Amino acid sequence: MSRTVPSSVKNPEKIRERRDQIIEAAVQLFREKGFHKTTTREIAKASGLSNGAVYEYVRSKEDILYLVCKRIHSSVEEQLRSRLSEHARGATRLKHAMEAFFGVVELMKNDILLIYQESKSLPREFLREVLRDEEAVTKVFERLLVEGNADGSLALAPESIPIMAQNIVVSGQMWAFRRWAFDGVAFEQFCSVQTAMLMQACGAVDA
Repeated sequence: MSRTVPSSVKNPEKIRERRDQIIEAAVQLFREKGFHKTTTREIAKASGLSNGAVYEYVRSKEDILYLVCKRIHSSVEEQLRSRLSEHARGATRLKHAMEAFFGVVELMKNDILLIYQESKSLPREFLREVLRDEEAVTKVFERLLVEGNADGSLALAPESIPIMAQNIVVSGQMWAFRRWAFDGVAFEQFCSVQTAMLMQACGAVDA
């Protein structure tokens, strides 16, 4: 169940609008300065709100970080799901999903890196939920792997499916975490090599 960040404001539309402003400002500042070096007053100024007004919509800077992480994870999952293929063969759907996910990582690489750098500052109960959101993307790949196994276009031991799903997600996120190590490597090349290796590891048949 998603946790609710309390607000003293009762109008849901006003809460959504103001939190959008706060989140947008916070993302930019957290990228530039990091969570700990960014003050709530700076977030308020960048969002066009007074410091007091910010506290009408959140209780703390940790609440803001939580909302930022939730927003980023939601965007990643929504974009991945919107790009999923309806091809008849499970292996082909898996390949398309990998390519789609890698594309989302390229598009949101700075946001994904932000989560992994700063989510450790969340209170434990918030961190658990952010990690559950991360698992939602992994579950997409688990389902595709099961479907590919079922139609014979993939050949994986059932017990290896959760591990392979995690491997796919981490392999894509590598572009966000370690792109500094890929000097001279184009994203298209990274995507092609990763996809080929992962499909081979999944025992794909003519995907």
